[in-house]
Amino acid sequence: MADSLPVLYLSHGAPPLADDPTWPAELARWSADLPRPRRVLIVSAHWEADPVTLSATTGAPLVYDFWGFPQKYYDVRYDAPAAGELARDVEALLRGVVPVRRDEERGLDHGAYVPLVEMYPEADLPVLQLSMPTLDPARLFELGCRLAPLRQDGTLIVGSGFTTHNLRWFDPSAPADAPPPSVSAEFDQWAAETVAAGDVDQLIDFLHRAPAVRQAHPRTEHWAPLYLSLGAAAGGGLESTTAIDGFWHGMSKRSWQLA
Repeated sequence: MADSLPVLYLSHGAPPLADDPTWPAELARWSADLPRPRRVLIVSAHWEADPVTLSATTGAPLVYDFWGFPQKYYDVRYDAPAAGELARDVEALLRGVVPVRRDEERGLDHGAYVPLVEMYPEADLPVLQLSMPTLDPARLFELGCRLAPLRQDGTLIVGSGFTTHNLRWFDPSAPADAPPPSVSAEFDQWAAETVAAGDVDQLIDFLHRAPAVRQAHPRTEHWAPLYLSLGAAAGGGLESTTAIDGFWHGMSKRSWQLA
């Protein structure tokens, strides 16, 4: 592939995303507009492991890392092809930089497969999940920089989190698109403006720069995948496009395409 693929950061939602009246179609349109990838490397908010760990390359069942949902959400399958080649390429790029291990019993968690079911429903692309070894923005940015060469060979690098994430706002009795809390809107606006400006320094220092940061992210694991995506895209000058915006039960589902 002559040109580098873009890098994505997406807000992934919970399993009921599949029943939302608008969000699945937004994800499907986004993937349809992307160059066709050869394979996918995804980092999810729901897998923290140090050292860097790679998911199963063949055959492991999905990780249904949620509780109390209807049975249909536990019946979802996503049988992607083997990703052994991608695992070897990741190991080669990180060799001598950070330790890497494999966990051949660990399948994709919902932060990975929930959006992929909507974007690539045929499950015909090899998918490898990579753990976050830290929540430190600078270290994740550097890790993304190390992985950037994968873009040249048709690998779509995806950070999967949530632009704001506070489950105290979640009210299933209210419409999914009800107006968000003001603190969620404030953080979302700051994020939109700062990513659009390509201000990596401010983004990395978000704990001191962003408004309402502790309300928008009581814990930062859903924001952290952005930094790996930013690092993987940094060589292209951090041009960005908002691919999806709006709110879902008070949380910002803003998602970016980075190049």
